[in-house]
Amino acid sequence: MYLVLMFCLLFINPAFAQSDHSGQRRITGTYAITNATVFTQPGKSISSATIILKDGLIKAVGNDLNIPIDAQVIKGDSLFVYAGFIDVASEAGVSKPEDVKRSDDMDPSDPSNEVAGITPEREVLQYWDINNGEITNWRKAGFSIAQLVPKGEMLPGQTALVVYGDKESTNILAESTGLYAQFETARGVYPGTILGLMAKWRELYKNAQLKYEHASLFKEKGNGINRPEKDPSLEAFYKVINGQIPVVFEAEDELEIRRVLRLKKELGFDVVITGVKEGSKLAEDIKGADAKIVLSLDLPDDKASKAKMEDATEEAKKAHERVVAAYKEALSEAASFEAAGIPFAFSSKGAKNGDVFKNIQTMIENGLSEEGALAALTTNPANMLGISSYTGTVEKGKLANLVLTTDSLFSKDAKIKYVMADGYLFEYEASKSKKKNENVEDVVGKWNYTSETPGGTSKGTITFAQESGNLKGEILVDDPDGSGQVTRQLENVHYDGKELSYTFSIIVQGQEIVVNTKGTLSGNEFEGNLSIKDMGTFPFTATKEPDFNL
Repeated sequence: MYLVLMFCLLFINPAFAQSDHSGQRRITGTYAITNATVFTQPGKSISSATIILKDGLIKAVGNDLNIPIDAQVIKGDSLFVYAGFIDVASEAGVSKPEDVKRSDDMDPSDPSNEVAGITPEREVLQYWDINNGEITNWRKAGFSIAQLVPKGEMLPGQTALVVYGDKESTNILAESTGLYAQFETARGVYPGTILGLMAKWRELYKNAQLKYEHASLFKEKGNGINRPEKDPSLEAFYKVINGQIPVVFEAEDELEIRRVLRLKKELGFDVVITGVKEGSKLAEDIKGADAKIVLSLDLPDDKASKAKMEDATEEAKKAHERVVAAYKEALSEAASFEAAGIPFAFSSKGAKNGDVFKNIQTMIENGLSEEGALAALTTNPANMLGISSYTGTVEKGKLANLVLTTDSLFSKDAKIKYVMADGYLFEYEASKSKKKNENVEDVVGKWNYTSETPGGTSKGTITFAQESGNLKGEILVDDPDGSGQVTRQLENVHYDGKELSYTFSIIVQGQEIVVNTKGTLSGNEFEGNLSIKDMGTFPFTATKEPDFNL
């Protein structure tokens, strides 16, 4: 252990020396996930596979791969690996701009664009905070990439594509990926109504087309053509007009979808319809318009369907039957889109991260295939966003955006154990902490450990005891400051009958270094890894001394 700490001492940085409760570490070296079931893409899997990763990229996937000698191994026994999930419309970490103050003499029939909720020139990244806890929650649900949508009314701004990586990184994959629109109007001013909004949309778009043509002619010829005046709101439409980006239009039900399709047909822009909760009956219209569909992960609750109606009137019972039928139809929307041959993705806007898998399981119970569900989380959004060249599948050359689960993804017992995003590894085992330590007598005793590090082989002892069914322990290590050996208390000791984990800390040049150890117990043998944030992960083995009595 002394050599481990001496090695870390060479690279110590005060910014990295504090306790790390996130389980986050950068994949700057070589990693190997071994003996896992890997779903390379929907419908295709490899059993007992190995994934080699280096510097945040997938270097190889398959069986019988040679593991590089310097690889840090993540044992994938009983784990399932999938491509990181992609969210096509997310508000995670996005704040709403302050409302514009209305002047006393403002004409409500002719308000400024800002007052009317028309700010297509705004960039969502101006209002995004990577440190927001919502991002952590959605990453914990398996999402590694998201298209952010701005908050506001009719035309709140432009979307952007980000990765949920380290807080110190920019995490920006692409800016201005779409023009976001919704059927929301500012109160008390024009357009004020849906009909007014539709009319305003046509006016803005056609004026933007004329201005785009004027600007193009001025740029091409110049002579004899007036210089076009700047208008940020209209200029924000240019990328839509020339086909560089789509309109990302929020439309929840059939009526709103019809309105979007009507505008698209009249004006000719590319469109992604997001937040959809119903609309599969419009499958042919959607196909004909070549519109892309993004379903909401927010499903309706079933309180109404559980209501007791024995003593209700016949009219009330019929109304209740219609409510129940509508509820069941909503749950089968994903299956209906799949049956119609319309690829779709998912949006987290308005949903709770804790409900994601419960809701997807509900969709599967109502006809959606597991392959279709996985496609909606991975390959479909990658294709929609034009990023399939570097994400969406588990293949050589793709980004190391991965989800590792304890069971097949859509089984009720599945838990997400690891998420890799932008070359960072996040470990999630909160559910285990709620379990009581099992078979603690297997652990109690004195263990001799060995750790292999770039500095050489380190050896020492660990002693475990139990108290009221819980494990405690201490580890004997050499003091990095040269004061002989020191005993450090173990913290967060947990054993579930198979996996043993614990942490301890030691002071190096006045800085606290937290060491995380985790591995598998088999009889009197313990094999795993010890890791230190931003410094690496190293193989660790220990053997229990026979006939040891506390």
